[in-house]
Amino acid sequence: MRKTRDIIEIDQELCNGCGQCILDCAEGALKLVDGKAKLVGEIYCDGLGACLSGCPTGALTVVQREAEDFDEEAVEELLAGQAQETAPPAASTEMPMASGCAGQAAMSLEPAAAPPASGAAASQLGHWPIKLQLLSPQAPFLQGADLLLLADCAAAALPDLHAKLLPGRAIALACPKLDDPQAHVDKLAELLAGAQVRSLTVVRMEVPCCGGLNWIVEQALAKAGKSLPLGEMVIGRGGQVLSSSNLPWDAAA
Repeated sequence: MRKTRDIIEIDQELCNGCGQCILDCAEGALKLVDGKAKLVGEIYCDGLGACLSGCPTGALTVVQREAEDFDEEAVEELLAGQAQETAPPAASTEMPMASGCAGQAAMSLEPAAAPPASGAAASQLGHWPIKLQLLSPQAPFLQGADLLLLADCAAAALPDLHAKLLPGRAIALACPKLDDPQAHVDKLAELLAGAQVRSLTVVRMEVPCCGGLNWIVEQALAKAGKSLPLGEMVIGRGGQVLSSSNLPWDAAA
């Protein structure tokens, strides 16, 4: 039944995708979609506004409008389903990804300016998230970025990844063998069409299956109708750089 009542409204222009409102909503009525908070359904929002206080941009307000009645039983079912999604999987099942996870919220990070006092290497990661499928074309760190499409294995194998490749660059982690290649094509095309990426470099392992990243890039560029400087770096199993070509930052230097 629809009636005029209090309900949450989200200003998409003001929302920065921090995800705090999702954590503050006890009913699970909010989730992140393409880096922005969205209402899952009117029946899950009680209109009390518990999610308002933590919003850093004032994107959330309580308004009065015609909406479906709040349904407590539906909320219980929703929360039970979300709990099941985020529970540890049985050995024979695949863990589903919770679409409302606040950990997917886009944010820029400040790389360490100097090594910590312990002498350990300083992180040069400049943004979060880093998985290709979680990136949003609206993310500020992608605008005008030199983007690295980085194979998961290459990230683990290259010992000086942070010092050598990460400073000043955005990254997108992917695996062409175990992930869905077409999903990566679609996502990368979306990023290239929506974000003003300046250059794209594939950083992959020497193993043949990792060459699928190059195919993903070719297909994504064609789908997005984009042309931009392309580079490639191939990493050996021992962590050495076997070859590199057309690296955009070398050309810029």
